[in-house]
Amino acid sequence: MHRMTDQPERWTQATVHPDMWVDPDDDPRDTEEGSPDGEPATLRDFLSGYRMTLRMKCEGLSAEQLARRSVPPSTMSLLGLVRHLAEVERDWRNWISDGEPLPKLYGGRDADFDGAVAEQAVVDAAYADLEREQAATDAALTAHPDLGERVGKDGIAIRELLVHRIEEYARHCGHADLLRECVDGRVGQ
Repeated sequence: MHRMTDQPERWTQATVHPDMWVDPDDDPRDTEEGSPDGEPATLRDFLSGYRMTLRMKCEGLSAEQLARRSVPPSTMSLLGLVRHLAEVERDWRNWISDGEPLPKLYGGRDADFDGAVAEQAVVDAAYADLEREQAATDAALTAHPDLGERVGKDGIAIRELLVHRIEEYARHCGHADLLRECVDGRVGQ
């Protein structure tokens, strides 16, 4: 267990803007393409940026560091966030479908966080699950190009699903900022 006095020194890799995660020239989220055209492309661009931010916050950490819990009684960890987002990507496909829901990836309530243990095999599986579930949900949503189309048993609009995904990743990237700072002191937006 970490006591407040055991916390690492705060630091950033950035040298140009000390409140950033990396320098602008090294930031894979910044491209020369300019802003996207249209609402669907803009939504996908924001989602892509948050997905990449989550990965960046987890880079360079050991399985133990990724699985390190925040503050008791919370079960939140960076690895738990990766597993949680894989689980919710799968769940969003359930919202699109009229059929039987897909089974949970990790089991019952909070299993995504509870099962985030410091084993490299668990880390590797979590990243593979996340990539697979993201791709499957992206493909399912691509089949519905009209953002106003209502789908699934609840008749939810595709636009709402896309915005909800962005919100989920953005909220958890905020958690990842704090978790990473607790793990090794690294800061930056």
